[in-house]
Amino acid sequence: MGKFNLYKIPLRGLSEGSQTYEYQLDDQFFRNIDSTEVQKGNVHVVLTVKKSAETFELNFDIAGVIQIPCDRCLDYMDFEVATRERIYVKFGKEYSEESDDIVIVPETEGDINVAWFMYEFIALTIPLKHVHPAGKCNRSMSSHLRKHRARVSDEEADDMEGGELFYGEDDFDASEEKTDPRWDELKKIIDNN
Repeated sequence: MGKFNLYKIPLRGLSEGSQTYEYQLDDQFFRNIDSTEVQKGNVHVVLTVKKSAETFELNFDIAGVIQIPCDRCLDYMDFEVATRERIYVKFGKEYSEESDDIVIVPETEGDINVAWFMYEFIALTIPLKHVHPAGKCNRSMSSHLRKHRARVSDEEADDMEGGELFYGEDDFDASEEKTDPRWDELKKIIDNN
């Protein structure tokens, strides 16, 4: 038995109307997918398949928690997943994806494996930057990062406040942000028009 046989939907054998499938995606599912983005999680998926004359509408309702590495300290952090996605499936000669939401399945096979679709929908919810909330990062790693921050020479430090090129999230205060006076003058011109 293959790793993902549980996720095969026999489209050819479905009767008209709606069918519902439920899946619980656990750590083993994410390890089997063998992707670097998500390797742990507990996600519940409700898949509703509606068959009409020539197409199948697959609606995925996905909710749960995945664990992803923090960009700053590399420890795993919990990330809540909640998304609803839809794809349409049609029969054709060979497998292809016509667009982001239309999939062609060979009529001779008559089924579709939804494991990769579920994983992709989960992975698409992950933001580009994912870090622990302030103060929740691994303290040991944070201290190593502070030790190895990039520093500037004394001459460059005169032109910069703080003398550091790298600012951690804890070091940055938006109220201290300086703007270039030339831009301030340009903004005055724009505001007066």
